[in-house]
Order: sequence, then structure tokens, then C-alpha cells
Amino acid sequence: MAALTNKQYRFAFIMVTSLFFLWGFAHNLDPILIPHLKKSFTLNNLQSSLVDSAVFIAYFIMAIPAGFVMKKYGYKAGVILGLLLFAAGSFLFIPAANTQQYVFFLGALFIIACGLTILETAANPYASLLGDPETATQRLNFSQSFNGLAATLAPIIGARIILTKDYSEAELSGMTDAARKLALASEASTVKMPYLILGLLILVVAVIFWFTHLPEVKEGDGHDVQAGKGILHALRHKHLSWGVTAQFFYVGAQVCVFSFFILYATKAAAIDKVEAADYLGWGCGMAFMVGRFVGTFLMKYITPPRLLAIYALANMALSAVAMFASGTIALVAVIGIAFFMSIMFPTIFSLGIKELGTDTQYGSSLIIMSIVGGAILPPVFAWIADSTGNIQLAYIVPLICFAVILYFGMVGYKVQLYTKAKI
Repeated sequence: MAALTNKQYRFAFIMVTSLFFLWGFAHNLDPILIPHLKKSFTLNNLQSSLVDSAVFIAYFIMAIPAGFVMKKYGYKAGVILGLLLFAAGSFLFIPAANTQQYVFFLGALFIIACGLTILETAANPYASLLGDPETATQRLNFSQSFNGLAATLAPIIGARIILTKDYSEAELSGMTDAARKLALASEASTVKMPYLILGLLILVVAVIFWFTHLPEVKEGDGHDVQAGKGILHALRHKHLSWGVTAQFFYVGAQVCVFSFFILYATKAAAIDKVEAADYLGWGCGMAFMVGRFVGTFLMKYITPPRLLAIYALANMALSAVAMFASGTIALVAVIGIAFFMSIMFPTIFSLGIKELGTDTQYGSSLIIMSIVGGAILPPVFAWIADSTGNIQLAYIVPLICFAVILYFGMVGYKVQLYTKAKI
């Protein structure tokens, strides 16, 4: 690392940080897709939650292969492969819309998510390793702030492109079966142009990465010199195991909050979908982005695990409010949850891979695998909403998730180094 210039590290960090925005934009189009596809294919909440399941199951399937790619070919190769899969999945939205099959949309989302899995497996540890280890958590939070910017812009832009032909129930009920089918097909086809543009943009970024020199940083091996050990060996680090658990519940909570926000807002505050999307963007997205910058600043004075615990406790209280409040108070509570969620993913990630030595890449894969919480917990959220007829009561799921994160921030983060004596 010493042979590389500060300029090289700075440019590498800028390029990697751009990836956080790109995958954030893709993820934050999903809350627009859920109500859009729910209506186009006449789905219930549980069926529409398969959008999240298709996305986040990819993280479980692809995380270990992504770790192997990074281990053998380096971070740059992983980034390029991830971008190519990301672009391919985006282009698949065109035939999915043409065939009007829900399962094809889920397949396209799965391919996109396979690419995002590789990108996140590469970019998260790479951003934390590009610089002083003492500021790794702050640096990762800064990069993740651009993920927050994407969370602001994607719903606002996506709603105005994808929800442009949002026929009312009264309009649809007045149509013949053939006319209704054509109208819903017309609604579904609005996804083609935004995903075509996104795919082309991703290809351009992949070409830039191909021709850009990125330093291959190496993790230190001061704590475990047995580089030949496998992925299960990494789980002998107790704080990594807790990091995996905390990240599972965090991602589950985040996906529940963001993906179902439009459906939640239309019920709890009685507003239409486009207005709800604006609240999602300017409210939740902006709060999420500002929270990242505020959290990065506060970490100069409050240790990351302590701040994580404080934010988790705040979100437990706000989740309780979201369950029973209505109108503006309900919206403000959920926007508050977005603010306090802001630092959780990068902080859990950074604390989870801290001092893993040669287990860092496998540790990164395991934490990325835990993102499968976004596939498992939203259907639970949706099932509660469907079975009770009240989507607000489903906020018991995020409340429990934040309780697990509270424990990680108080106890689970503490590093217990692997030694031969523990084998």
C-alpha cells in the first residue's frame, strides 16, 4: 500500500463511491415497482413482496461466489462482473414487460441483484480499506451517504416515469375485460425506458472501470496468518457472527420500511401513490442521506457501536409510534426511522469485519449473505398486513429487528480475536 500515491487512493475511492449511488438507485426503484406490479398483476401484499424476495435471495446465493471472485481475481474484476450483471438484468425488463409475466420481472430483478451482490461484496470492504484503518467506519459511512442520495432521487424520479399511467380503480372497473387488460399492460410497460437507460449507464461505468487503474489493497494478517482457511473459519470470530445476525435483521427492517412505505402511507395518511412517493423520496430518502452525513460527523465524538445502539433504541420507539399513529404523525415517525437507520448498514458491516485479517473477504461475503433478511422478513411483514387487514401492525417486525441491532451495538460488536487455542 505504501508504494501507491494519495492521488491513486483518492481516485479509487471516488470511483468506488459512485457504485454506492448506482446500486442505491436500483434498490430504491423497488418501492415504486411493488405498488406498480401489485396493481398491474392484481397481487396481494404477500405476492407483491416477492419483488424483495427475488432481489435479496440473490445476496444469499451469490455472496460466497462473489467472495471467491474477489479472493482470486481482485476487487476490480469483481466490480466489472457485478456491473455487467447489473446491466444485463436491467435490459431484461424490456422482454419482461413485453411478455407481461410477473415471474419474468422477478427473474430480471434477480439478475440485477446478482450483480449488486458482487458490487457490494467488493465495494464495502474496498472503501473501508482505502485509507487509515482508524477512520474506516467513517469512510464507509461517507460512501454509503451517496446510497442515501439515491434513496432520495430514485422514488421521486421513478414515480414520475413508472406511475405515469396509474388508472384508478373506478376507471378500470368501467372497462371491458379486454380494455382492462390493455390498460394494465400499458401501465406495466412504463418500466421499459427507465431500465433501458439505467442499463446503458451501467455499461458506460463498466467500461470506465475496465480502463481505470485501481490499486489492489491487501488486508493485514496480524491476527490470523493461516490464509488457507475457508469461509467457516471466519465465523470463529464471534463479533463477525453477531455482525452477520445484526445485518440480517437490519436489512429486513430497512426493506420492510422502504418497500412498503407507499402502501403504508396511502393507508395511514390517506394520500395518493405519487404523493406518497414524494414523501418516500424527500422524506425518507432525504432523512436517510442526511442521517449518514450527521452520523459520520457524530462518530468523531461518539464511538460507532454506541451511536449504533442509540439509533437502534430510537427506532424501536418510532416503530411503536408507526404501529398506532395516523396522518402526519405516522409519516413523520417512519421518516424518523429512515434517519436513524442511516448509519446501521455500514456501521454493522465495518464493526463486523474489524480485525479479521485474512478472513476479511470471507467475512465480507458472510455479511453480504445476511442481506437475505431482505428476502425473508418483508413477506412476514406482508403476511401480518394481509392477515390483520392493517399494514401498520406489521411494524412489529422492524421493532424486533432494531432490538437485535441494539444488542449488537451494546455487546455483540466486541472483537474476540481468533487464536489457535480456540480451535
